[in-house]
Amino acid sequence: MEAQRQEAAGCADDAQRALSERYRAVRELTVALVAPLSDADATVQSMDDASPAKWHLAHTTWFFETFVLRDHVPDYRLHDERFPFLFNSYYEAEGRRHARARRGMVTRPTLDEVRGYRAAVDAAVLAAIGTLPQAARALVALGCHHEEQHQELLVTDMLHLFSENPLEPAIWPAARKVPVAMPGPIGWIARDEAVVEIGHAGEAFAFDCEGPRHRALVPAHAIADRTVTNGEWAAFIADGGYRDARWWLSDGWAWVQREGVEAPLYWEMRDGVWTRFGLDGRRVVDPAAPVTHVSFFEADAYASWAGARLPTEFEWEAAAAAHDAAGGNQLDVAGAIEPRPSAGGPAFFGDVWEWTGSAYRPYPGFRAADGAVGEYNGKFMSGQFVLRGGSCATPRGHARASYRNFFYPHQRWQFTGVRLAKDL
Repeated sequence: MEAQRQEAAGCADDAQRALSERYRAVRELTVALVAPLSDADATVQSMDDASPAKWHLAHTTWFFETFVLRDHVPDYRLHDERFPFLFNSYYEAEGRRHARARRGMVTRPTLDEVRGYRAAVDAAVLAAIGTLPQAARALVALGCHHEEQHQELLVTDMLHLFSENPLEPAIWPAARKVPVAMPGPIGWIARDEAVVEIGHAGEAFAFDCEGPRHRALVPAHAIADRTVTNGEWAAFIADGGYRDARWWLSDGWAWVQREGVEAPLYWEMRDGVWTRFGLDGRRVVDPAAPVTHVSFFEADAYASWAGARLPTEFEWEAAAAAHDAAGGNQLDVAGAIEPRPSAGGPAFFGDVWEWTGSAYRPYPGFRAADGAVGEYNGKFMSGQFVLRGGSCATPRGHARASYRNFFYPHQRWQFTGVRLAKDL
């Protein structure tokens, strides 16, 4: 009996140590991502969809302070009672909050004060982990996954912000690009009609929108073995793809006309050559690399032009399930990441999030959790489309085959790309 007790205690110690190490690693990467920024860089908001880097730093900290420390640590006192109003994102159950579109007006607290807020909350969380109930430890794990989502948003929001600066400064330096050979023609992975199991299964972490696991009928189809490249997209542009209404959904064509869209976000023609702005500044577009920063509207139009379509999220998951979700080009350290040319073989994870033709709606039997945490995903299941696979800005280990990312069809400041499919 005593041996069993000691074994259980040892397992508990190991779990506590693993959770503490994971917490530290996630929090340290976020700080590393903002290391090149000045206070001004970290305060400005470049558009309503993006948030200041300082806000990301504080909001992810507010999450741990609110749902772990405030709710589960007796006698915990808030670091600053004004911060919940400033750094709550969309949790109605947590009360009033600062307008999202005006986050860039919060010049105070300063970047250093926000770093101090993070340090204080980190110390409190790490001190409390050993005494937290299991429900609270589960919230620490959720908070780590939540912060990883914000790490990707942080990188893409920083990129958008610096792209608005006429000087087009690089956030991180990068080595000179070495040209690589263009990949061969797209190969097709054929699949017969089948009933497949879709959604998360097992005890490992997953967001609520990834379940319940259920069966779906997938018709006979073929899915591309790689994503569309910049060179292939340039051919679409040269063929008048952005000027020909027959390829576009009605809403997409209206968006193209209204916004004057002629190419992927951050592309610009200079001296007869397509260039792109990235985390390493402006450079010539690499024709062999996956195209990125395209909207659902653009992805759907390209697929129509190419005589194909976008895969459903069920077709995508069925094809990707056998591949390593932690493989590919994903975020490991702070730096000038970008999609890279294919290294060969089917690649379903990393480089770019892949638009699917599936609307972001609940799976059969889905129920949002009670309380504020239940607002995490369910209330956004309207008017958005599902993306799969993770990108070069997705922290490695964050994605899985069942992971459902989602954005509105016009949005393209994320590392979004295109994988084709076709009916058989």
